[in-house]
Amino acid sequence: MNNTFVHTFKTLSEFHQMSGLPKPEHPLVSLVDYGLVTYQTKEKEISWVQQFYSMGLKRNIQGKFRYGQQQYDFDEGLLSFVAPGQVVRISTENPEIRPSGWLLLVHPDFIWNTFLAKKIKAYDFFGYAVNEALFLSEKEEQIIIGILKNIEREYHANIDAFSQNIIITQIALLFNYSERFYQRQFLTRKKSGHQLLERLENVLHDYFTNGLTGKGLPTAQYIAEKLHVSPNYLGSLLKTLTGQTTQQHIHEKLIEKAKERLSTTQLTVSEIAYELGFEQPQSFSRLFKAKTNQSPLEFRAGFN
Repeated sequence: MNNTFVHTFKTLSEFHQMSGLPKPEHPLVSLVDYGLVTYQTKEKEISWVQQFYSMGLKRNIQGKFRYGQQQYDFDEGLLSFVAPGQVVRISTENPEIRPSGWLLLVHPDFIWNTFLAKKIKAYDFFGYAVNEALFLSEKEEQIIIGILKNIEREYHANIDAFSQNIIITQIALLFNYSERFYQRQFLTRKKSGHQLLERLENVLHDYFTNGLTGKGLPTAQYIAEKLHVSPNYLGSLLKTLTGQTTQQHIHEKLIEKAKERLSTTQLTVSEIAYELGFEQPQSFSRLFKAKTNQSPLEFRAGFN
């Protein structure tokens, strides 16, 4: 653990000041030209916690960008998302090369008591222990930039009774497009997705073969931590690639192991249930029957 000082940005104005930018034109929503950002510090690595949402469309990222405990894959990716309360770390390896792009900042107070306040929590990309940025085609990038500029034009104009609703609608549209593009990315970048599936299988295999079931049944949280992604990210990827939830994958592996033990050993149903991590044999029997339409004993009888 390093001793890097962690800055706290409660307001958009505080972030603007740290970034060498003039005060935001609107206190609760701001579109920043990323090429104008010059962090006002001599620190080689800048760490902060922000109390607002941000979405960054960035090019020419030469340094490392970390969100939570994971490093963002910005080799080709463009779009990143940060939720309030998350730790962000940026180190600049080549300060002579200036990044470019846009950074949208939205304080929770701006969307308070609106439809977006609840909906924003449902967007998985804000919950990721991130391991990849959102990749965009040229057409997709232009869609995102167009919406960002609409937001900027609206808060540049004279604020009236319609302004907040118009901006919030544009922000929601931006997030909806981002969600669509993430789903497309899950499908088009199947190689990385399938690599994650292989690692998931390895985690489950290790859990059931190395005596970890004494801790109980494996959970989606446990698997996500082992894979260094968040439960939301893992669930979204699995749902897109396989149509199943993380819990369904766990249950499939449980049934697979149960069938193996029932057909190759003389262990009782209770012994197998405890071996697999169930606290109650009845819970194991119910799950087994729900998945196979047979009780464990009926399944075993088919091998005699």
